[in-house]
Amino acid sequence: MPKLGMEPIRRSALVEATIAELASKGSLDVTVGQIAKRAGMSTALAHHYFGGKDQIFLAAMRQILRDFGAEVRRDLAAADSPKARAVAIIEASFSPTCFSPKTVSAWMTLYAQAQTNAEMLRLLRLYQRRLKSNLCHALRPLITAPEAQAELLAALIDGLYLRAALSCSQSPDDARQKTLDMLALMLEQRA
Repeated sequence: MPKLGMEPIRRSALVEATIAELASKGSLDVTVGQIAKRAGMSTALAHHYFGGKDQIFLAAMRQILRDFGAEVRRDLAAADSPKARAVAIIEASFSPTCFSPKTVSAWMTLYAQAQTNAEMLRLLRLYQRRLKSNLCHALRPLITAPEAQAELLAALIDGLYLRAALSCSQSPDDARQKTLDMLALMLEQRA
């Protein structure tokens, strides 16, 4: 008979093991057995909790997105103006936690898998809609076309994130500064 309360602990261990395995392999070319072994449990138990590798990976990405969302909300709570809200979103998007090797591997895997997996594409689109919505909310009092400008900033964040994550020549700080420069240019053009 299973111990009460073990399921959340085991699920969390499997999620953490998935993120660690992705980082060590650099792709979703891992097995449920490898993930389970890293988590210290049987393959059967991993299948019992999640069903398969894709479901475990989706749970891992949801956890990464929850952590990112909490960081954004914390930064937004400290923002005292619409511009500060936009800056907070940009800062959170390029924070050191977003650039840990494990997180970068998970994001790269999500982008690659979203091309062929409907659930992963849905999760990626959810993230993209939230990012755009948060930016739009921050920009609405500042500029006349907040939707278009939010879309531009969101695309810039994603593109510069990918470049910084895959390149030795561009740092997260450079990417953040370029995005902040674009925000300043948008606000300048409004004046």
